[in-house]
Amino acid sequence: MGWVGGQLLLSVVVLPVLRAEVAPEVRGPLVRMTARRFAFVANAVLLPTLLVTGVALATHRGVTFETFGNPGYGRLLGLKLIFVAASVVLAAVHGSLATSRPRIARPLAIAGLASSLMIVVFATALVPRGTA
Repeated sequence: MGWVGGQLLLSVVVLPVLRAEVAPEVRGPLVRMTARRFAFVANAVLLPTLLVTGVALATHRGVTFETFGNPGYGRLLGLKLIFVAASVVLAAVHGSLATSRPRIARPLAIAGLASSLMIVVFATALVPRGTA
């Protein structure tokens, strides 16, 4: 949830305040520094943690490749993993284009955020009944 929480914090709280309160010549470098810092934390800590815990949970639940063809849990997990891959790819492309092509970067950021929110929706649907 750190990945999605960080995206939401930056998109919904930090950027609107910076746009409203900070001059563009100061805002640009500040946004770039914040984005670089978040990217470092995401790549060095959040993504590896999500990968390890995801594999551990899948192993604990007995997930196999055949599981993804099963209705219910398997298909939901498969869809969630598709959104995870899409979110990571969109974030990477956004990060590489944010400075050089901002008109393309903004829709990528919105698509990445939407993909991340779908991850939360599917993660919530995957919680076994009676354990929440």
